[in-house]
Amino acid sequence: MLVPGTFALTLLLAALAASGPLSTDFYLPSMPEIAAQLHASPSEVQFTISLFLFGFAAGQIAYGPFSDRHGRKPVLLMSMGIFLVATVLCVMSTSIEMLIGARVLQAFGGAGGVVLSRAVVRDLYSGRQAAREMSIISSVMALAPVLAPMFGGMVQAASGWRGVFTVLGLIGATVAIATYFWLPETLKERATERVSVASIWQSYRIIFRNRAYCAYLAMCTATYSGLLAWLAGSAFLLQNVYRLTAFEFGFVFALGSAGYLIGSNIGARVVVRLGIDTVIGIGAVLATVGGGAFFASLYIGFSSSLAVVLPMTAYLAGLGMVLPQAIAGAMTPFPERAGAASSLFGFIQQTVAALWASLVGLLLDRGAMPLAAAVAIMGVATLVIWIATRGIRKSHAAIHDV
Repeated sequence: MLVPGTFALTLLLAALAASGPLSTDFYLPSMPEIAAQLHASPSEVQFTISLFLFGFAAGQIAYGPFSDRHGRKPVLLMSMGIFLVATVLCVMSTSIEMLIGARVLQAFGGAGGVVLSRAVVRDLYSGRQAAREMSIISSVMALAPVLAPMFGGMVQAASGWRGVFTVLGLIGATVAIATYFWLPETLKERATERVSVASIWQSYRIIFRNRAYCAYLAMCTATYSGLLAWLAGSAFLLQNVYRLTAFEFGFVFALGSAGYLIGSNIGARVVVRLGIDTVIGIGAVLATVGGGAFFASLYIGFSSSLAVVLPMTAYLAGLGMVLPQAIAGAMTPFPERAGAASSLFGFIQQTVAALWASLVGLLLDRGAMPLAAAVAIMGVATLVIWIATRGIRKSHAAIHDV
């Protein structure tokens, strides 16, 4: 078993948390081919992302309370099993409807890795130390959106979209095996009440009454919605408008995703010294500037794909600073309900972001401007929420040292 506080355990938690992003980023270069082979429109193929996000949200609402009662590890292994079965169904899909259904099931399974990796962090750490650990996990996790489109583009070029999902299944199986043999059970005291709709609802009511939790959730949801809007439209924007090949798309997309790696790495280095709130504020400014520059670039009509990707690099750097800190800040007050707090956080964040991404998907046929506007709006919203809730978070920080 891996020892808490070691980089090996952090790496495994990062791999679990990356299961959701990897499930989308890895096959982004394949979306145009999926549309062609399954005789689907761009909007229909985009539903393999947006409905995936709804499945991801549904999964997150359930796993946390069950893990508070039955332990992190058994619930996590169950979720990984669902993920692997669904990935096999993705490979076998013969219609866009079947692929969408398999993706929803895949999302339901993959949600366990995200929810329970957060709960494990809260089991072991609190306050600024939890924020630092979340930032380190995010830094490692950030390699998924950086590397996944590049390797996904290579696999797509070599063996097509079914090969992409096959490789994704092999990665998931490897993480599941590592979890079985090496992840320790971190839950010290299991919840005594049986899991029921009433008990889950009561836990969520207690958590949602915490105003600081809601403030952190709102900032995280806003910036994350901008990311999912980008994921929903980037493949068609860069390949259909800017005429990049699947292989070229992988590298250009990775350039933008590197911003998240940079932002989360900076956050991990400075959060103990500056505090969670300051790091989130810096990230909110970056997201606002990046989103605004993205919109301005398309409005002016720059012809280079870099005019789109570089502003997104700044936006994603801001996301890399906001996301880990906001999660840690929200989770800190609930050591006895870490699973439930993580589930509620993920469910609301994912549902709102999925709705936002779905709206972008429906407007893809009208051009790229709705995508740019969606990202810019979420950047500004993050900064506005950060400014408006400073008093609430200041009181929270005085109690919990965040």
